[in-house]
Amino acid sequence: MVIPVLDEAERISGAIASVSSGGKPGRAVGSAGSPADPGPEILVVDAGSRDATAERARQAGARVLAAGRGRARQLEAGWRASSGEVIVFLHADTRLEMGWESALREALTTPDVVGGAFRLAFDAPGFGFRVVELIVRLRVRLFALPYGDQAIFVRRSVLSEMGGVPPVDLMEDLDLVRGMNGRGRVVALRPAALTSARRYQEQGVLGTLVRNALALVAWRLGVDRERIAGWVRR
Repeated sequence: MVIPVLDEAERISGAIASVSSGGKPGRAVGSAGSPADPGPEILVVDAGSRDATAERARQAGARVLAAGRGRARQLEAGWRASSGEVIVFLHADTRLEMGWESALREALTTPDVVGGAFRLAFDAPGFGFRVVELIVRLRVRLFALPYGDQAIFVRRSVLSEMGGVPPVDLMEDLDLVRGMNGRGRVVALRPAALTSARRYQEQGVLGTLVRNALALVAWRLGVDRERIAGWVRR
């Protein structure tokens, strides 16, 4: 489990707590499935937080690493330092629903499955958010193209074959999934990745949805990432 962070002191403990038990209530479950197992390996990769993110991550039981700014750099540093056969990339403002680990293990019993992601759900009420969730489900079903806020997971062997996380400044999640799709099947799992709606709330649901759609089209057309970043961050 690799969690990239930057000034996420308010959220990091919740993200770690959601995965530290392996998705089962009341105990930590590791590869052997016994209560004595330490549970999933959790690495928090900090890009220079100025708040208490690192301290709270350690208090929650995670190993904390330092990396340069940029999510791709953080993800790369995290998975290289990990030891698991499956890597899960979790955002700090996302929590995985109970049962996530068993669903992941079951999916990976199928040899041609190289990885996947979880069902997107927002932590806020409102019709607009339900529409976005539906659109995301359709995108994943039609194009096998989940985003990073859905907690992408991948077999270590596949990630190694790809040469690691693509070293780009933006949309590294799409590049990662494209590489995965070229090597096998990418699946969508039922347990939810409950994600903060803060970005949509700050920028507006419709505006954010449109910008994301334009960025996706631009990415597929090979538009320069700096230009895409300018559109997305306005």
